[in-house]
Amino acid sequence: MRPIADVAADLGLPIDRLEPHGTDKLKIPLGEFPQSNSADPSGNPAKLIVVTAITPTPAGEGKSTTAVGLTQGLAKIGKKPVLTIRQPSLGPVFGHKGGGTGGGMSTVQPAVDINLHFTGDFHAIESAHNFLAAMTDNAAYRGLIEGFGPTGITWRRVTDAEDRGLRDVVTGIGGRSTAPLRQTGFDISSASEIMAIMALAHDYEDLRLRLSSVVVGWTDDNLPVCASEIGAVGSMMALLRDALKPNLCQTLEGQPAIVHMGPFGNIAHGCSSIVADKLAVNCGEYVITEAGFGADLGFEKFMDIKVRQGGPKPSAAVVVATVRGLKWHGGLELKQMSTPNVEAVRKGAENLKNAIRIVKMYGLPAVVAINRFPDDSPEEVALVKQLAKEFGAAGVEEAKGFAEGGAGMTDLAGAVVEACESGAADVKLLYESDEKFFTKVERLAKELYGASKVVWGPMTRTTARRFEENGWEFPVCMAKTHLSVSADPKLRGAPTGHTLPIREVRVLAGARQIVTLAGDIITLPGLPSNPNALDIDLNDETGEITGILST
Repeated sequence: MRPIADVAADLGLPIDRLEPHGTDKLKIPLGEFPQSNSADPSGNPAKLIVVTAITPTPAGEGKSTTAVGLTQGLAKIGKKPVLTIRQPSLGPVFGHKGGGTGGGMSTVQPAVDINLHFTGDFHAIESAHNFLAAMTDNAAYRGLIEGFGPTGITWRRVTDAEDRGLRDVVTGIGGRSTAPLRQTGFDISSASEIMAIMALAHDYEDLRLRLSSVVVGWTDDNLPVCASEIGAVGSMMALLRDALKPNLCQTLEGQPAIVHMGPFGNIAHGCSSIVADKLAVNCGEYVITEAGFGADLGFEKFMDIKVRQGGPKPSAAVVVATVRGLKWHGGLELKQMSTPNVEAVRKGAENLKNAIRIVKMYGLPAVVAINRFPDDSPEEVALVKQLAKEFGAAGVEEAKGFAEGGAGMTDLAGAVVEACESGAADVKLLYESDEKFFTKVERLAKELYGASKVVWGPMTRTTARRFEENGWEFPVCMAKTHLSVSADPKLRGAPTGHTLPIREVRVLAGARQIVTLAGDIITLPGLPSNPNALDIDLNDETGEITGILST
């Protein structure tokens, strides 16, 4: 790898005022951010490209690999790119999915460190979240807030491990010395509101305001109890001081990669931090960022939550597709992926059409990246190119970053530059911020997911109206399966006419969003029968960590 000081110099950052973590990664204090773009003579911000995808499949799409490879490809054609991606959660690393640093010749380094403890950001977030839980329990136990008891607490604890045994628990058993006794549970740290806040906060002042607004429970009179009333905000700020500073690493070919924050895309808003993007757009010519899962989830949240709350506006979107993924959406199973099947690709391409439609709905040109696998037939690839153009893509190119690194991504890089320079972007959001909550959900259901109606579960409407009474006109963060455009993971392609079941509604007042849980959504995954953890180990002689998968 290149010396990290040289990578920082590419961004115009003064190495003597940055904070090294070892020899290959460092933190960038917010006070050192450039105020204008040193890479552009006029100081204009860089062009931002958001990488999204078709609806995920068991065959894999390679969205992170494509994002890293595109960064490398842009450098190959003489541009100054910067990558901003999320930090991986330990849950998937040790579970089934693996890490989140790309793959093959298109990875972010040091991949092992990034996939494990990295610079301690997740530990700080988990500590702050659980400290607030302890302070909330103490306030209820001691009766510090009138009308607020253990049964009014809604703030759950978090862990970064996949642990189904902690989904529903009873705490405080053993008598008064371990009270308050109450039923609660854990979520994974990537679903923590503190994680969402850290990804959306603009600076320390904004962070403090957001933390103060976190709702930890309700009084007997249905009045919200916030973290500011608990008295935990100052200590949380101290715990989170360093975590708000973005982390600088590099791609395998030496381009700057800012790795920061990691909310999940299906149960949270699925984007890296606003501060990372704000830094990046003042340090390069093109910024590549990634949104979680498919266009119906991560991309929608990137636009309706992140951009709405002050994130830089994108100039274009890349939609990652694979022949394998389109075959899956066309009805084939994994064992059939190696056999050419043009008709299955054609049928499954309805999902690609829908992804392009969603991107264009938000006013962005869509460039399709066909992430190549060795067994893709020329006929299948040619069909995807033809259909992508028919569906309205601004460009379509093959992506060979896994096998070839930046050299295999130059065609895609050229298409992205052309789309950005065309001036076709006219950013739009799906709804106005002051629209009613129920209207926002209906729009998501019908205009994005193709649902015919929304089915509201018990007390969900009552809860939502209570949120409205408190003046919380926040965007919607839809928590639903990532495996389908619908809320049913068995529905492939681009289904229409289905129903969207809203089982629960939660307010994240600090993150300024209302989470709607559509269907049976698990906010703390469990370990699979054959977890990646069985293959991860430490070589006692060399000190090398082995067995960590990257995707």
